[in-house]
Amino acid sequence: MTEGALIGLVTLGVTLFFLLGVPVFLVLGFWVVGVSIIIDFTLANIGVTLFQGLSFFGLLALPLFILTGDLINAAGIAKRLSDFAYSVLGWLRGGMGMATLGACGLFAAISGSNAGTTATIGSIMQPEMKKNGYDERFSAATAASGGTVGIIIPPSIIFIVYGFMMNLSISDLFIAGMIPGAMMVLSMMIACHLVARRHGWGKLTSFSAKKSAGFAGRAYLGFATIGVVLYGIYSGKFSPTEAAAITVGFTLIAGLLITQEISIVRLPFIMLRSGQIAGMLAPLIAISVVMQQLLSVLGVGAMLNNLLTGLGGYYMVLLACMLIILMAGMILESLPVTIILAPILAPIAQSVGVDPIHFAVIFLVGAAIGFVTPPFGLNLYVASSVTGIPYIKLVRFVLPYFFALILCWIAISLWAPLSMFLVNL
Repeated sequence: MTEGALIGLVTLGVTLFFLLGVPVFLVLGFWVVGVSIIIDFTLANIGVTLFQGLSFFGLLALPLFILTGDLINAAGIAKRLSDFAYSVLGWLRGGMGMATLGACGLFAAISGSNAGTTATIGSIMQPEMKKNGYDERFSAATAASGGTVGIIIPPSIIFIVYGFMMNLSISDLFIAGMIPGAMMVLSMMIACHLVARRHGWGKLTSFSAKKSAGFAGRAYLGFATIGVVLYGIYSGKFSPTEAAAITVGFTLIAGLLITQEISIVRLPFIMLRSGQIAGMLAPLIAISVVMQQLLSVLGVGAMLNNLLTGLGGYYMVLLACMLIILMAGMILESLPVTIILAPILAPIAQSVGVDPIHFAVIFLVGAAIGFVTPPFGLNLYVASSVTGIPYIKLVRFVLPYFFALILCWIAISLWAPLSMFLVNL
């Protein structure tokens, strides 16, 4: 049997494992070991590369931003941000749904996690939306959709991973994600308003500048946290990793001494939860480095490059890349999609003139849409687990947000200044 046939069998086998629910790290690990044996690639390389793959200072920001999200939730800061968003938008039809999306954007600007954003804001706002007259399925779908901006609005965990893998400035990636992230929130707010107006969902409240100012005052810790992160990174005062450490310290002090909703007794459990999430992500990043080596040896990148560049110029190659990202996002979480496809597609896009930073935003916005795209749709699973509503019942109600995000993605892809304006500035 030829090498190609054996590699095909290994790939088919690990795909079956994935469909049966085997953890992604083990799926990728089995493929790496199997292919290494087939092509007679030294297995000692796996151990060395796994260690070296994580020996990168920038990756320290990963567990720190995860911990930040958990501390913000435990300190009650997320609830205060949600209350402020509703006080501003409650007078509009669909105002509470729009406030949920706005709160997701604010929470994302601190946590950098899609699942954390969906779980935190969903657990707070979905019951409130239901009491306010919204369909409970639409309420859960709103939280799931809002969570997509968790990896786009900086700081972003996946931007850190992408920057590490592609050797790009993480600060530049953060800056590039600001306008696209805000556009995603705005497009989903418009979709929410149109759907709520059609069905008559939501009870309107009168707008009061004084009341909103009061809620803004209560949410000052959230705004201060966002300000610390943004000012520090974009002014060059400290790196994203240092920003993550400072943010952890700030939110910890706020929760212990100011809001007093975090106790010393609870702190080990909060840190344990964050450690569990980081412990799932770090091995995936390490194995991805080995996988990139093998894909390079097998010539997969060159093969795809020849295939895609043969389609034509800039727009055809960009469209093909976007379709591949969207289809991959339908069956994989953003981290495996980034690990597998970014090293292959990014050089192809760059070869036809797409700026690497701009393509990073295109890539990750597409991967984020996968969070609400069946059959995988991680955010739908998170929203389902938080609300108790079956996954399949959420799919129909997420469609308006899906189409809004697709239109937003197309605009971001076709008009580079949406990503590059602040970077160039």
